[in-house]
Amino acid sequence: MSSHGILRRSSAKPTSEQDRRKELRKIQDYKKLVETVNTEIRECHFSLEVLELTSKLLSQNPEYYTIWNHRRLLLQHLLSQNSTDVPQDDTAEPEWPRAEIELISNDLGFLVPLLRRFPKCYWIWKYRLWLLEEASRRLPVIESRKFWQQELALVGKMLAMDNRNFHGWAYRRIIASTLESKFENLDATAKSMTEEEFAYTTRMTEMSLSNFSAWHHRSKLIPKLLNERAAGHNERKEYLNHELKLIQRALYADPDDASIWSYHQYLMGNLDPKFSSTSMVPDLAPEERLNYLRNEFDKLCELLEEETDCKWIYQSLIQLARVLKAVSQKWPVHESQVRLWIEELERVDPLRIERWNDLEQELQLSS
Repeated sequence: MSSHGILRRSSAKPTSEQDRRKELRKIQDYKKLVETVNTEIRECHFSLEVLELTSKLLSQNPEYYTIWNHRRLLLQHLLSQNSTDVPQDDTAEPEWPRAEIELISNDLGFLVPLLRRFPKCYWIWKYRLWLLEEASRRLPVIESRKFWQQELALVGKMLAMDNRNFHGWAYRRIIASTLESKFENLDATAKSMTEEEFAYTTRMTEMSLSNFSAWHHRSKLIPKLLNERAAGHNERKEYLNHELKLIQRALYADPDDASIWSYHQYLMGNLDPKFSSTSMVPDLAPEERLNYLRNEFDKLCELLEEETDCKWIYQSLIQLARVLKAVSQKWPVHESQVRLWIEELERVDPLRIERWNDLEQELQLSS
């Protein structure tokens, strides 16, 4: 089995009778623990001892989402027991709710080794985000912001361990967005994180071109970045030119990488008049747009001369040809050439032959 093109081999080994008996004892202990936790929750025993039992259970099986819900109930009860009325006035110096801070901090700490062992478990990431939201709801703004700020460093470490973990990338977007929106009034000198986050995507794609999440994050940041810079037409064109050169270098470095082609597709969408309102350069003149499209089309034709078995090139050429036809009212090549590209797709990707047949019918190529 493979993930992101990387082959993964099974680490399972034949087990002895002694190992089998040991495994059975572990299963029995696990079932007993599950029954104990569920019984305690049914009887509303919301104590630190039961919280510890859920920790033990989740350390063995973090995919047991019902136990995460039990843990939420436990923590809500414990937080309510220790809650103090804290004014949200940032200029005041209230008596900090130290017990609540400690409970949330300890729970966040409990999750760190779990994330290292199970970095792609949905429930851990979701529960961690819930903890941060509880901190925002229950704690003074200054205190809750500290938790959110610490998360940016943590997710940076997680992505350093696995830079393609899409859970980590999605989590990072939420953390950055919250730090900007929820705490922007705390610091008069606070700046948008867009530039910093964009630079981060650059570093991550330079480390590994095969990083779909980094390219995706980059595509989400560009419109915001240009708007925050109040970029004019020429500056936007310069940015588009820079990104087109960047992706061309990446395509020549690894033309079979689907993640690079996903970003190329995003950039080509910026040249499609159907999406001009959300384009990187929304006010491209018709002749400017046509020149961009022809230039990109020619570059793909050059790449095809070296990579005749790469299906992504054929797909992108056909899509660009369709856009060029819509803009200039004619195909950039003879229709027979487009049909040949579809035949090549059938050759290099025969498992999707029905898809390519549908594409040919959709294009309504003349015979």
